[in-house]
Amino acid sequence: MIITRAPFRVSFGGGGSDLPAYYGKFGGCVLSASINKYIYLDIHPFFDEHRIQLKYSRTENVDSPKSVQHSIFRRVLDRFNLSGVELTSTADIPSGTGLGSSSSFTVALLQCVYAYLGVHRSKASLASEACTIEIDEIGSPIGKQDQYAAAFGGLNFIRFEPDDSVLVEPVTLSREKVRDFNSRLVMFYTGITRDSNEILEEQGRAMEAGNGRVEATHKMVRVAGDM
Repeated sequence: MIITRAPFRVSFGGGGSDLPAYYGKFGGCVLSASINKYIYLDIHPFFDEHRIQLKYSRTENVDSPKSVQHSIFRRVLDRFNLSGVELTSTADIPSGTGLGSSSSFTVALLQCVYAYLGVHRSKASLASEACTIEIDEIGSPIGKQDQYAAAFGGLNFIRFEPDDSVLVEPVTLSREKVRDFNSRLVMFYTGITRDSNEILEEQGRAMEAGNGRVEATHKMVRVAGDM
């Protein structure tokens, strides 16, 4: 059995500038930090080498990747033409809480499958491939910050360039400053969840329309740089 995990993240500034409607014109950036809450994926050979068993919020037992209902599982398994495996997903927090859970899932799943196949992939490669799967193949109207936050971990200043490249700059702090920073942060679970795809889709449309959302994102980018 192989077990992988990827962290969830909080974003301190620049949110929305990782959407292509914005960074494709202006370039974007976020200040993002992973937290000590994770999603876990494990993979194990399935007793029936011609079938796939998946366990997440539901259980699937199918005969091919194309029959999988879960969109990210389906795309990754089909990408590798993988069968005869059992995959299980568990997490420290529920989905829909605004901590980048779907992208953390994708990164952890890719790392899990690559490890199962005996292939090493860099953090940047995992993040880039997760973006391709979620944005280009599945068509989710999301940005790129979550995939890079999950793959790299730590506190990072992440730049999104108009040429579609992504630059990750670690923010190095002393242990004393990290303790001081953490002492000023509090997180609460409200029990409220939401579909980020709906929010980001509306945000992308607003940016393309060139209304006040663009100027607001300019300000958020400046805040991220100042921070």
